Amino acid sequence: MKRIATAVSVVVLVFGVAILAQTQTESVEQQLKKLEKEIGHAWAKRDVASYGRILADDYTWTDFDGIVWTKAQDLETLKSGEVVNTSYVVDDWKVRVYGNAAVVTGRTTVKETWKGKDVSGQYRYTDTWVKRAGRWQLVASHTSKIAQK
Repeated sequence: MKRIATAVSVVVLVFGVAILAQTQTESVEQQLKKLEKEIGHAWAKRDVASYGRILADDYTWTDFDGIVWTKAQDLETLKSGEVVNTSYVVDDWKVRVYGNAAVVTGRTTVKETWKGKDVSGQYRYTDTWVKRAGRWQLVASHTSKIAQK
């Protein structure tokens, strides 16, 4: 009888841990999706402070022309008004969580001008997130424009 009780306890414990891990992963996915949406809102509103809080100090972005930007350069561009974003919609999400790191891929559809040039369209992106000091920070991004058929 003790063996059965022990076996049942072990099974319940294993399933409990698995459910807890899945719930925590789902929670992280929701947190990261929320942060991804905040990035879009910050760009559309030119909210440098909000955007800057999301980015890690060592953040880098590789843009659709292959140019690598630092956090300071990215924030300065947003602040300067060279980028005018009137719409930023994200879909086709995929979030993969690896402990205190995560990778988010997705598609954005933007209406945007950059230095007066229309760069509107659809883009694929990959964002790399790291949880530091209890909060998620964006450490690297890569963006590629989806070719129009």
